[in-house]
Amino acid sequence: MPDSSRRRSPRFSSEANPYSASRPSTGGKRFSASAPASGGRASKPLSSARHAARPRQSGAAAPARSGRVAAGGANRSRQATAGGANRSRQATAGMQSLATPRSRSQREAARRGGHTRRAPIVAGVVAAAVVIAGIVFAVSHFLLAKPGQDTLPNQGMQVEVVIDDGSGANAVAAKLKDAGVIASTDEFLSQVQKQKADSQIKSGAYVFTVGQDLDSIISQLVSGPNSTTGRLAVPEGLTVPQTAQLVSEALSVSSDDFTAQAKASNYVADYPFLADAANDSLEGFLCPKTYDFSGRSDVTADVVIRAMLDQYQADVATLDFASGEALIADRYGITMSDYDVIKLASIVEREAVTDGQRPKVASVFLNRLKAGMALQSDATMMYVTGGEVTADDLKTESPYNTYLNNGLTPTPICTPSVDSIKAVLSPDDTDYLYFYITQTDEWFSSTYDEHLQAIEENK
Repeated sequence: MPDSSRRRSPRFSSEANPYSASRPSTGGKRFSASAPASGGRASKPLSSARHAARPRQSGAAAPARSGRVAAGGANRSRQATAGGANRSRQATAGMQSLATPRSRSQREAARRGGHTRRAPIVAGVVAAAVVIAGIVFAVSHFLLAKPGQDTLPNQGMQVEVVIDDGSGANAVAAKLKDAGVIASTDEFLSQVQKQKADSQIKSGAYVFTVGQDLDSIISQLVSGPNSTTGRLAVPEGLTVPQTAQLVSEALSVSSDDFTAQAKASNYVADYPFLADAANDSLEGFLCPKTYDFSGRSDVTADVVIRAMLDQYQADVATLDFASGEALIADRYGITMSDYDVIKLASIVEREAVTDGQRPKVASVFLNRLKAGMALQSDATMMYVTGGEVTADDLKTESPYNTYLNNGLTPTPICTPSVDSIKAVLSPDDTDYLYFYITQTDEWFSSTYDEHLQAIEENK
């Protein structure tokens, strides 16, 4: 802006200085009859008399010029007033513009009524933030939530798992997780700890159903293996050939290999109780039990036989053979070895039907031995024939024919149960010499006539 203090005052003519009304000089005089602009000092109005005092050569011209000056002054006064108002609005607008800069969108919004495009943008940002927060919450909830048994794939499918000997709870949890039986090892271990079952888990082969609850899984692990794969169930009363056949059906061991391996001489060094075994036979020592060989790739006839001998040794370790043999010697006058006890117990096993009959059957045989009578047991000849015994069979000479030979058989005729061994070591004290037993009834007699009567009544 040019400095107005250096500009000469305009002449009083009808051609007014354009700067006098639209842009007043700072501190200068405003040549107008109107009020001074805001912030300026008021100047004294110039009267027409001052101009009239000067003499003019043409008196007629002076009033006309005075009128033009007056008209020009009035015109300039109106322009100054309008210009002042305009400059006031421009100054105010300029101050607002300097105080609050506006973007183009704000100016356009101001013309539309004050609303800008920022409002919908802010609303969109807020909505997006809400969606993102929801996604983050959902994902974190999914990641942090403990997976349940119902989230496992293959629901309802049966899975076999083999728990190795000596496996702790952590190893069991890892194996179950790998097999797809449990969804969370942490949750499984937590439940095991709550139930105090970590030391009660049994090794062996198990069958689980995918999706079953943790409580039932832990309960099964505590109860023991439930899988039939690799399991060998040996009942009481089997002979070595019968056991060999059972092994071949349950395991990948042929019956011929088993029979050939089942010799006392192969094991007597490790199992001293075989020292008296006759005919190099393991008859009577292949302990009845359910054996679990699941998950093992080294199952051979030797492995199976050793497992059976180990079990026999563990079972008879709790029995007091010496006291039982002393009782027999005292009551019946018979000297019996441990091997003799097993032989007689094997005969009791095949003749008795119920546990309650065993001590009475044992007493019958011991009474006969005491009296020097033959045992006359059909069961001993069945060991020879392998099935039913006929009248002709009973006339056939055999060391196992207890109709023709007094005393005990050369070897046990089967593997007896612990209950039959206990019955021989602690027989009932009776005078019975005969018995007749069916699947539903039993008769014990002291005389042969009573025995025949019992048989006649049950024809």
